[in-house]
Amino acid sequence: MKTKLTLELEKTLYETCVEAGSIAVEEVTMPDDQGIVDTLSYQHLPSGEDEWRCYELKITKSDFHSNAKLSFVGNYNYFVLPLALYQEVQAEIPVEIGVLSYQKYDPAQLAASTEPVLAPGYLTVEKKPRYQEITLDQDELMRHFLYSLAREVRKAKRVETGISQYSTDRLFNELKKRHQHYDIYDPENNFYDRFIDETRTNAVTALQEEVDALNLEIAKLQHQLYEANSK
Repeated sequence: MKTKLTLELEKTLYETCVEAGSIAVEEVTMPDDQGIVDTLSYQHLPSGEDEWRCYELKITKSDFHSNAKLSFVGNYNYFVLPLALYQEVQAEIPVEIGVLSYQKYDPAQLAASTEPVLAPGYLTVEKKPRYQEITLDQDELMRHFLYSLAREVRKAKRVETGISQYSTDRLFNELKKRHQHYDIYDPENNFYDRFIDETRTNAVTALQEEVDALNLEIAKLQHQLYEANSK
């Protein structure tokens, strides 16, 4: 499970890449057993060349020192770190690796903004990376990049369709699973009770609308009958 801070870094980095004209995606598995890149960005340059940038996100000192493989396989490679962490580990960062430090916007900054704020904070270039030649097969790298983009599209479509993709039986079984958490002393906080109450309310409302419509039709017929008898 990703921490709130990790999600903030991911969101800010994604918006930064988009603003720079790059296509970015998180958690891209590399070919040739080169690990998983936290965020990989791609940009086709005006010169006709392709440019790949790899970003490894670390939020704590233990995370920075972990044995997890660093997939620095791009033309430019970066650590993305909270500013306080960067200040602690800057002497340990290899000369060829760049650093982006993260700082969260404070409420005053957000309140003063005249434009929509799409990220929770901002990134500062603390150290520029050195250019490196790609050692992986670029066609294979592109395929892995596209697979990860397709995964994100599937996730977005699932969110968009919501629960409509699930059968009624599946939803019923999921509701039954939550019965073990039923609180008889606080029914207002039980999803099942709220669902039943809302269903009953909607049913009563629908029936009342039908009754009102029928009463209106009866009134119209009575008026027409009265006018016919008056002639």
